[in-house]
Amino acid sequence: MTNLSTLTNHQIRLAARPMGLPKRDGWSFTEEPVTEPAAGGIVVKTLSLSLDPAMRGWMNEGKSYIPPVGIGEVMRAGGIGKVIASANPKFAVGDTVTGPLGVQEYASFDEVGIKRGGVSKIDLHVGSINQWLNVLGMPGMTGYFGLMDVGQPGLTKAGETVVVSGAAGAVGQTVGQLAKIKGCRVVGIAGGKAKCDWVVNELGFDACIDYKASPSSVKDGLKEHCPNGVDIYFDNVGGEILDTVLTRINKKARIIICGAISQYNNTTAVQGPKNYLSLLVNRARMEGIVVFDYADRYSIAIAEMAGYLREGKMKSKEDVVVGLDTFPESLLKLFNGENFGKLVLQVAGV
Repeated sequence: MTNLSTLTNHQIRLAARPMGLPKRDGWSFTEEPVTEPAAGGIVVKTLSLSLDPAMRGWMNEGKSYIPPVGIGEVMRAGGIGKVIASANPKFAVGDTVTGPLGVQEYASFDEVGIKRGGVSKIDLHVGSINQWLNVLGMPGMTGYFGLMDVGQPGLTKAGETVVVSGAAGAVGQTVGQLAKIKGCRVVGIAGGKAKCDWVVNELGFDACIDYKASPSSVKDGLKEHCPNGVDIYFDNVGGEILDTVLTRINKKARIIICGAISQYNNTTAVQGPKNYLSLLVNRARMEGIVVFDYADRYSIAIAEMAGYLREGKMKSKEDVVVGLDTFPESLLKLFNGENFGKLVLQVAGV
């Protein structure tokens, strides 16, 4: 067992609520000693953290599906770690776990915190650490339940057309591949030729629209690649792209609102859909997806998608950045389109 008294926990805390893009001076860098776990608790060494667009929303004050990160609190983040001390019979030293570790080197949980945070053991024989943060983690769960429960592929006919924005990102790559497995025609929207080529050639999408190619590329691309309209739209970006897709939806279409990365750093009011009356005309449905609502069914989705990974039917691409101190700059990769695949912050080696 590790001698905890020799360890120092380096942490990154929210120092100020950002206006627009979060800057490095909006974080505080602190350290504190690592202490023995309370009765029923565990101490976890952070290996890798998931960097997600939702983190930007957690920094804002106001009512949401989850309380905001408090000023002075360790920044919230899900991650994978290794148990280095345990006072809980369900966890042994050396177990690999997933949970809300936060942006820090070590995370301590009491018995209540383990249950509340959903800290659970994972099997690295099923998937790698990066895969457990991607297809087998929160992004994969979001994509799975958003598509299967909200999108309901096959609801109106076989071979429905699914459009996915943020197609090369963490959620988008899972949604598109899963939709293909379920027999749908899939069109992605991504930024840049390299991402679009990867989505088509590696993930097997039927087509991909480069929204950066021209101001009319999304409109023109949807006309070309969705000549019979859109049955399911999985929206990760919001803004103008959502508006454009709404002009192409079919009767009884389903629009899954997963995120709106184009709007998260606005210093003005969030831009809502101008073409929402298309929902009325087409008797369509727009519904949000919050992955935590499906926590009791994660194991079902994990088992199914682990099978697809094992059989080579699904791929999992990650963009790994190394070093806790790089967090402020690494997070910004999400908002300028730099990341290629699921963005992961590696804090320590296995």
